[in-house]
Amino acid sequence: MAEEPEAKQTSGRGAAVVDLGQYRNGGKDALPVTFHRRELDAILWIYGRMVGEGEWRDYAIDHMKDCAVFSVFKRSGEMPLYRIEKNPKLAAKQGAFSVTNTAGMVLKRGHDLRQVLKVFDRKLKLVEK
Repeated sequence: MAEEPEAKQTSGRGAAVVDLGQYRNGGKDALPVTFHRRELDAILWIYGRMVGEGEWRDYAIDHMKDCAVFSVFKRSGEMPLYRIEKNPKLAAKQGAFSVTNTAGMVLKRGHDLRQVLKVFDRKLKLVEK
C-alpha cells in the first residue's frame, strides 16, 4: 500500500498544506455547510424587501457542520423572528430548506428555496370600512 503524505508545514506562518481528499471523505475537520450564491441571492432579496417595509432590521448567518442558518431579527438583541435553514441531510426526505419561527414551529419546508421563501409573500385582504 502507498503511504499517504502528511500535512507539510510551510515556513514562517505555521500554515499546513492539507490533502482535499480528507475533507471530501468526511474527515474530522469537515467543511461547514454554506449557502450558495443563488440561495443567498434569493434570501437577501426577501430580506431587502422586508427591511424596506420596516419589518426586519438585522440578520445573522451561521455555517455549522450539519446545517447553515440565516436568522432574521426585528432588533439585534432579541431572539430571531425567523430562521431560514439549509440541512443537506434532509434533502432526500423532506427537503433541505425550511423556515422556522421564534417558537420553533416549521412554517414551510421543501426542496426548492424559492418555493419555501414564498411563506413571506403577503396576501392581499379586503378590508371593509
